[in-house]
Amino acid sequence: QVQLVESGGGLVQAGGSLRLSCAASGLRFSSYTMGWFRQAPGKEREFVAAISWYGSTTYYADSVKGRFTISRDNAKNTVFLQMNSLKPEDTAVYYCAARTSRNIWEAAVNAYDYWGQGTQVTVAS
Repeated sequence: QVQLVESGGGLVQAGGSLRLSCAASGLRFSSYTMGWFRQAPGKEREFVAAISWYGSTTYYADSVKGRFTISRDNAKNTVFLQMNSLKPEDTAVYYCAARTSRNIWEAAVNAYDYWGQGTQVTVAS
């Protein structure tokens, strides 16, 4: 079965950096659009970033553009989210997600087929 396992979350001071990883198994990784979402307490899950099958195209939410970078290593079945210049409002549980469609511009939660369990990111002010 498909498994997505996130890691790399933690506590960081505002202005700091974290790198999240998501290891995928049970799927043909290079045939999946990969995305990152986040959910803060009391809020709905929201789109953060997506990357195309071979990594040539990326798409970001306006709130993270210029600070976060999504990348992937198809040889290792892993997608990454490099987060720089973190702000307290970035505090959330971050989820990795996968979808078979090539369309990376669809940011809806229900557009994704598989989800990880999430990793907590806390940014202290």
